[in-house]
Amino acid sequence: MSSLLSTGSQSFRKVLLIEYPRKGIWTVCFQTSAAATEIQAQLDKEAIMVFVPTTPNPTSGFVMAVAVEDTRELDMDIETALKLIMSLGIAANTDSPGVDSSKTTP
Repeated sequence: MSSLLSTGSQSFRKVLLIEYPRKGIWTVCFQTSAAATEIQAQLDKEAIMVFVPTTPNPTSGFVMAVAVEDTRELDMDIETALKLIMSLGIAANTDSPGVDSSKTTP
């Protein structure tokens, strides 16, 4: 895990959102690479490989090929995204512009 998260590592390139496990439900994931040539050859769209970690243990999860157009890049660093995942969403930064924290509290 430390080699994946080290400062010089390129294992996790970007923090993304994808609609998973269905449309309308958004999941934080990490871009790991471009889709393998053999995978890309089978798809009609440009795809990337992503890792969707499980909560609260981000060392397990799912690897998926996802169309680039079906992703949304976040302006979030890897460490912050991992804190969000490991804290079960409790460590979410609700002070971000556009987030009304009064609507996120039951």
